[in-house]
Amino acid sequence: MKTMKRITILLAGAATVSAVDAAWAGNDGVYELGQINVTAAPEQGSEFGAFGGSTISNAQTERFNKGSLDKAIDLVPGVSAATTGTQRNETNIYVHGFDRLQVPLSIDGVRIYLPADNRLDFSRFLTDDISQIQIAKGYVSVLDGPGGLGGAINLVTKKPVKAFEGEWRSQAEFGNDGAFDGFKNYGRVGSKQDNYYFQASAAWRKLEGWELPSSFSPTAIENGGRRDYSASNDWSVNLKAGWTPNPEDEYSINFIRQNGKKDAPYNVEPTASPKYWSWPYWNVQILSAATKTAVGDDAYVKTRTFWETFDNAIDMWDDPAQTQRYSSSAARSIYQDWAVGNSIEIGKDFGTLDTLKLATHIRRDNHSEWNETFTDQYGLNATTTPKSATCSTSKASSHSCFVEPTQVSTEDTYSVGSENTVHITRDFDWVQGIGYDWRHLSKAEDYSLGQYKSPVYYAPYWINYRLTDDSAFNWQTAAIWRYSDTAKLFLNISDRTRFPTLSERFSSKFGTAASNPELAPERAVNYQIGWTNAFAPNSQVSVLGYYATVTDMIQSVATGKSYTDPISKKVSAITQNQNVGDGYRYGVDFAVDYAVNATLMLGGNVSYIHNQLTNPSDPTVQQTGIPTVKGMLYASYSPIESVTLTPSLQYADERWSQKNQVIANKSVNSYVKTGAYLSANFAAEYRMRDNLTWSGGVKNIFDQYYALAWGYPEAGRTFYVGMKATF
Repeated sequence: MKTMKRITILLAGAATVSAVDAAWAGNDGVYELGQINVTAAPEQGSEFGAFGGSTISNAQTERFNKGSLDKAIDLVPGVSAATTGTQRNETNIYVHGFDRLQVPLSIDGVRIYLPADNRLDFSRFLTDDISQIQIAKGYVSVLDGPGGLGGAINLVTKKPVKAFEGEWRSQAEFGNDGAFDGFKNYGRVGSKQDNYYFQASAAWRKLEGWELPSSFSPTAIENGGRRDYSASNDWSVNLKAGWTPNPEDEYSINFIRQNGKKDAPYNVEPTASPKYWSWPYWNVQILSAATKTAVGDDAYVKTRTFWETFDNAIDMWDDPAQTQRYSSSAARSIYQDWAVGNSIEIGKDFGTLDTLKLATHIRRDNHSEWNETFTDQYGLNATTTPKSATCSTSKASSHSCFVEPTQVSTEDTYSVGSENTVHITRDFDWVQGIGYDWRHLSKAEDYSLGQYKSPVYYAPYWINYRLTDDSAFNWQTAAIWRYSDTAKLFLNISDRTRFPTLSERFSSKFGTAASNPELAPERAVNYQIGWTNAFAPNSQVSVLGYYATVTDMIQSVATGKSYTDPISKKVSAITQNQNVGDGYRYGVDFAVDYAVNATLMLGGNVSYIHNQLTNPSDPTVQQTGIPTVKGMLYASYSPIESVTLTPSLQYADERWSQKNQVIANKSVNSYVKTGAYLSANFAAEYRMRDNLTWSGGVKNIFDQYYALAWGYPEAGRTFYVGMKATF
């Protein structure tokens, strides 16, 4: 039956877009030029990638109502997401325990990189326009460029496959008390002709906020009901055009604009140190051109050229209502970044025995930042001698007093990689890869504000950090044995590095940290062994085991020195990022999907991870945000052909979280376990016609209270209704 083609495949260590998924996906075409080498192509009827990677389809994100990237990646075993807590309250990701600093994110193969600190918020990326989410776990091909220490994520947009096609999706969301929380809309129109294609799409999600579970006990900071400062507004536009002169060659240009605006809820614990931040804008823009050209019958050339911008602002306030800015801790922090780059990949088959691929990557990142301050207690605008405060704002006025000069950093990154595959037999491949990355820092500026404490004035000054370069050698190997038409075994080892960000090397953390231009790259060695088997029609099972070691881990270390603020006289310990941490982790991913009959599919996955971290300066440090056990169960049942019912359960046990408190006017930091939950969900679809589907569902059915970070509870019961029309 057609209904049973609507089955999601969730497999550890697998490229999970199955043949049946592709058959019913209709006009959800895949932009092939936007793919990267995180997984190998399906082989001999197998649905699985050769290197332990996974791919989440648009069908999966739609079925389970995963509207943003942070929610979608929870579908894959070995991968999890959690809020970071603190005043940023962003969403971080963990791939086999490696976080956003160690797992590059790309859109259509163009890396989204913030050179200052790379603190990406994964909840800002919407999934309606994404045909595939490619996830590499452990093994990241050297052909895909630098930075893949523990994994990689690539968002592949859609491409038209029909002469004229389009779709429209709308959805409304409601809280546990029935309050309207927000909406999302998505539209796409495109055309695929013999020699060209074009497409335009847009998505918009606006949330007024979300509701806390009804069991939440109000505190002095949060009174319950709708979570204070949980609103967000995200929209994106994608324009695409391509030329296909023949079946083997393709040339395209792609424009993506993504704008975001968000609030950050406060820590609800009374002992927490409050900070009041919001983001008036969080914008990404990419203009890229991608090509693929066949050279004879056994070779090809791929290129990708891009220009990328990132604009970001943080508003820091003095009061919880976010109406007053009058102290030295209140400011608007502005980042303006741009990057330009190019990659080239060349591949050639040497008969049936060998395939050789070479790749180069070049990228320039330019970071600009400045602060707009709301007090002149520093005497920055004074013209008298000695200088005195001339722009003392009040709680009532809260107007801007001083804008810092723009500080600029410029850095170039280069990478070369080679991957060779020896086809020892028809069913056995041996892959070898080597790569070399290097980075050149040509400018690194900072600006230190002046300080005024009558009658002494400390003049502002420029900082030009010492310029250093980094380089790293990477290698990897893999063996793949397809011992039957439906099953395979694979084994791989990958030794990769990750360069530190500008913030890790140079951030002063408001005078409490020392720079470290010599900070070296982190290094990880990942070992994996996996087995997959499509044991019956529409049924598959997979197991992936892994072990990873991390050396030269970047950790904050106490220097034994202190800093005294000339105005407040507050004394702070000075820390420095150093390569002192080491650690290891191991785990298992397991998944199975079983077609019981023509109307019922059962499936699920579970993952286990053990982390061990060594920090010589602070043995109490824990890795936060990573659940030891995580799992999912689902059923997809069609009582009649036009109706599909999908109940599911998601589980994760406790995870470490940082606990930052203020006790007796002293900051006390510790670690606490939090976050265990079992969430029941239900989704229903009714296909009124072939091109019109109504949907609805409920998440966190039992309105369970839980938190993934200390002091930051998650949403309670949430309802949604939606529709999808296609042509």
